[in-house]
Amino acid sequence: MTGEPTGDDLASRVHPTRDDAVVAALSESVGGPMGDHAAAHRFWSPVRVLLLLTALCFALGMVQKAPCANSVWQNGTENYNNMCYSDLPPLYYGRGLSDGHWPYTDDPVVRGQFEVMEYPVGISYWAWATAEVTRAVAGDDAARDVLTEARLYTAVNAVGFALLALLATWFLAGVSPRRPWDAAGFAVAPTLALTALINWDLLAVTLVAAALWAWARDRPVLTGVLIGLGTAAKLYPLFLLGGILVICLRRLRTRRAGESDPLLDLGAVAGSAAVAWAVANAPAYLSGPAQWRVFWTFNSERGADLGSIWLVLQQAFDHTMTTDVINAVSWIFFGAWCLGVLVLGLRAPATPRLAQLGFLVVAGFLLVNKVYSPQYVLWLLPLAVLARPRWRDLLVWQAGEVVYFAAVWWYLGEYLAPAGGGDSGFYWLAILLRLATQLYLVAVVVRDVVRPGRDPVRPPARPVWSLSRS
Repeated sequence: MTGEPTGDDLASRVHPTRDDAVVAALSESVGGPMGDHAAAHRFWSPVRVLLLLTALCFALGMVQKAPCANSVWQNGTENYNNMCYSDLPPLYYGRGLSDGHWPYTDDPVVRGQFEVMEYPVGISYWAWATAEVTRAVAGDDAARDVLTEARLYTAVNAVGFALLALLATWFLAGVSPRRPWDAAGFAVAPTLALTALINWDLLAVTLVAAALWAWARDRPVLTGVLIGLGTAAKLYPLFLLGGILVICLRRLRTRRAGESDPLLDLGAVAGSAAVAWAVANAPAYLSGPAQWRVFWTFNSERGADLGSIWLVLQQAFDHTMTTDVINAVSWIFFGAWCLGVLVLGLRAPATPRLAQLGFLVVAGFLLVNKVYSPQYVLWLLPLAVLARPRWRDLLVWQAGEVVYFAAVWWYLGEYLAPAGGGDSGFYWLAILLRLATQLYLVAVVVRDVVRPGRDPVRPPARPVWSLSRS
């Protein structure tokens, strides 16, 4: 990603029509897989094509959200009918952003009128900054219409999200110069189009993609800074440190004379991540410690919520579990899951890739999280497309996510409620299908770790006829 590829790079680059059975079959409609004597286009490099695909995918997502813009996301029925709900407009005027209030102010008048932002500081900073841009564009009109501003606020954020999505694609394409097309799984993902505008998750997603890129270039300090900033936006980027721990322990066992000390690399990543996180949190904590703590207390005190296995268990067995029980069981399961990933990584025949380990850890966290919002699929997306760059497996997983995306809005709109009353069994099935397809992708990634020869990224490009075995 540091410049145009050389002739050697072009010769070794893996082309998806010759590497992936699904893409090879689709290419038959346009002439078949790339030939042995095909030459690179003078302008359309893989990265430029991927950026164009990302832009088109994101534009489709904006069109999908357009029906709700007419009512400024005020009509609940319209939001659920058209599946175009977004958190951004109600939070713009519901958290004091429309009035220019700093999210972490301890002003009693402001706090008496507006709730505190319940998000990590990175998202709160972004939400506040884009609100300031919105207010500047809208002007200082005494008769200002806050709802109209909320529509503009969503548009301002959409522009920022589009840039983030393009940047994430650029980073993912650069993780493996030999396989830039693996980023296409992110660029054209249906879930990117459907969920990117629901909340601010793309900020953390882009920082995770950047951390994967930095790690691939042996830049531990930069990797740590990006992980720290990502953790300041969402908690889950912190879990990449677990994958880096496994890799460094593996490298320690096989270290040769003259090679860098893996423990120093691990310390550089962890130390720079901690410093970056602390620096990012400092303005919020210093200006309003009580407001800064809201994110932590809010998440520890919330109960079973949408999309979670806990909601299914509570409704199916008609038994409400206490928050303390859910917290305890979730952390025990996640701890055991992380221990399993650690053992898997250390005992694998070859050192697993960071994307594989990161995907497995984040997937385990989401499986037992108390809430599994539709846009949380974005957390897994950059990790999944690099962990298992095979369209068959990615589409199986994405299909489960798309089914859930539709089901959650039908559920909230009460279209799935039984005529005789009671809970919606179809919504439970959608949650279970989502988790099942996620576990399917987990199983395939675990198999690739256990049997590195099945990992598409490790072996050289293989002919199309052999792809059925992977």
